[in-house]
Amino acid sequence: MADVRKSKTSATRVGLFGGLAGGNLGNEASMESMLSYLRRDHPDAVIDAMSGGFRRLRDTYRVDSIPLFWNENHDQIKNPLTKNFLKLLSKIMDPFRTILWVRRHDVVIVPGAGVLEATLPVRAYAYPLLQCVACVSGKAFGVKVALVSVGANEIKKRATRSVSNMAARTAFYRSYRDTHSIDAMRKRGINTSRDRVFPDLAFGIPVPPPDSGDARLVGVGLMEYNGGNDDRAQASEIQAAYIEKMTFFVNWLLDNEYSVRLFGGDVTVDYAIAKQVHADIYSRRPDLAPTRIEVETFSSYSELLGKMNQVGVVVATRFHNVLGALKLCKPTIAIGYSKKFLSLMDSMGLSEFYQSADSFSVDQLIRQFNDLQDRRADLSEAMRKYNAANNDGVAEQFSLLSTLLF
Repeated sequence: MADVRKSKTSATRVGLFGGLAGGNLGNEASMESMLSYLRRDHPDAVIDAMSGGFRRLRDTYRVDSIPLFWNENHDQIKNPLTKNFLKLLSKIMDPFRTILWVRRHDVVIVPGAGVLEATLPVRAYAYPLLQCVACVSGKAFGVKVALVSVGANEIKKRATRSVSNMAARTAFYRSYRDTHSIDAMRKRGINTSRDRVFPDLAFGIPVPPPDSGDARLVGVGLMEYNGGNDDRAQASEIQAAYIEKMTFFVNWLLDNEYSVRLFGGDVTVDYAIAKQVHADIYSRRPDLAPTRIEVETFSSYSELLGKMNQVGVVVATRFHNVLGALKLCKPTIAIGYSKKFLSLMDSMGLSEFYQSADSFSVDQLIRQFNDLQDRRADLSEAMRKYNAANNDGVAEQFSLLSTLLF
């Protein structure tokens, strides 16, 4: 039987796999960094994608794409019974669709993101299962599946951990975006002796020219945060507490003559939280000038960085909002939800400016903010050196990928 994949004498066929361009601008930045590398260093490669944001990949990035989940082709249908039936049908079809898609390629790349994590709610039979199918079928058909600068953590739920581990074991190439991730995989029983740690792919995204920004303008990155994979029963309480404390902090900034720009990192969910905080503040302070607090909107990570470049200090929860601020050399406080934030902040010399989103203290946040303001110039200069090393690390990995995959 003839091989359905292309012959080895024609152009290398590369598939990008994951929840790419699906609303999370940080994950999209990792994908954009990878896509830029492929088009620059391997212009003859034929690139397509199996993606959660397949329409945006087609329209914005000119990448031929199919949906990660088959029922997304029919997301315009409103009837709940029909939608549920199509979702069930999709769960049956998607593993077979994934196998057939992988087999058509020479290389499949999962570009960054926390694809070996369960720090946020995720079901084993959703994305983790399809990623496992992609890696296993890649090994079976001789397709090089590469997990590139991905995030990982220790996963308590057995089913999720099992499919995630199987994906890792059968991947052709694995690298991680921090030492915490590779340590977590080692504890999960994965042999990591041939794995590497490189900077997050989003560090490869170009940034605007350096700008210290307005010292009296603070960027506050909000998130639809409701706990992790093990916190589903308390999700609403966790989210309410997070919003209450972030709203208190924004009010403190306004009381102390700062202006605030609210932003999110996932265009599908975070802006509802930002607008909720904005509306709550104006309901209590109707005389506040409109320019004192505004909700910023973006359609791309580059636009986010452009807006963020105007502020003097950033306090944020989305991982890639924190990373973007650091890449811009902005003094930054991370209100994070996993150890990956500590790894990131420590790698930039800012570990003292981290708190957990589950349990952060507003009083401590205010103290951290004041300390950050006092040391803005020194911290920004130190971050420039760290960023130079991160840029070199991204370039080193791309060179390695060219050797191993092409």
